[in-house]
Amino acid sequence: MTHRTIPGLHHVTAISGPPQDNVDFFTGTLRQRLVKKTVNFDAPETYHLYYGNETGDPGTILTFFPFVDAGPGRAGPGMASAYAYAVPAGQFDAWMERLAEDAVDFDGPVTRLGQRVIALRDPDGAPVELIETDRVADAPLDGFHSVTLWEQDPEPTARVLTDIFGYEAAGSQTEGGMERLRFAAPGDARGAVVDILRSDAPSIGRPGAGTIHHVAFRAEDHDTHLAWRETLLSQGHAVTPVIDRQYFDAIYFREPGGVLFEIATDPPGFAVDEPVETMGTKLMLPAQHERLRERIERVLPPIRTAA
Repeated sequence: MTHRTIPGLHHVTAISGPPQDNVDFFTGTLRQRLVKKTVNFDAPETYHLYYGNETGDPGTILTFFPFVDAGPGRAGPGMASAYAYAVPAGQFDAWMERLAEDAVDFDGPVTRLGQRVIALRDPDGAPVELIETDRVADAPLDGFHSVTLWEQDPEPTARVLTDIFGYEAAGSQTEGGMERLRFAAPGDARGAVVDILRSDAPSIGRPGAGTIHHVAFRAEDHDTHLAWRETLLSQGHAVTPVIDRQYFDAIYFREPGGVLFEIATDPPGFAVDEPVETMGTKLMLPAQHERLRERIERVLPPIRTAA
């Protein structure tokens, strides 16, 4: 048992097909900002695209590894199956009207644990949920509301959330033959909710375009980050060493159900290598890849962004 608590999500990372379709959808349809255009540090011939609010705050960041020739993936047990954005108070009906006017199909609204939800599909067919909240914000979307994990046995995962991360049980609901269990971090940080779906239906997930690669939780500073690593090790989890991801430090482990979890630091943030005003307009490379810039830029497909 820990006295520290995880405040909420830091980011969610997914896999997509061609980058231009991805950029058009998230900056256009969903009105997010492309806050960082960089590369997969482990495979620099592939982009790593980060979307978020205007300042790239933790809890608003959705990232993608876009592969031009990626095969379609499918969510299944042991994978994160969906993420949800928080719609600020009073804007939910306007979102439905805007999507309808733009001929963007969506499912719903339905009520989930007292909140209205609609779901649309990104260019790779992945669900993107919008959930009505009472949070007050000027932005079209106020970062994440939650992420959904698909588990055959939710109890070991739930114990990580409650006994280690400090989350609390926050309700349950049956939908489409699956049981949804909700857990919430104390406080009012963005992305403070994790849902677990339990299903006995036989299904096998397949990584690929349209699937979530990993879910990242927040550590407010570097000392807290190191303390989380020690806590996880003491609880028997196989945790990576701290990895420098330029914009945050990261550790990774697989929770008992198989979902890849990350804990990422809030600092230094996305303005560490370019001004906030121009974030996302230039290809940013980490120091170890800067010498390869010319080759990398030849390989990466061009991306058009709105002026």
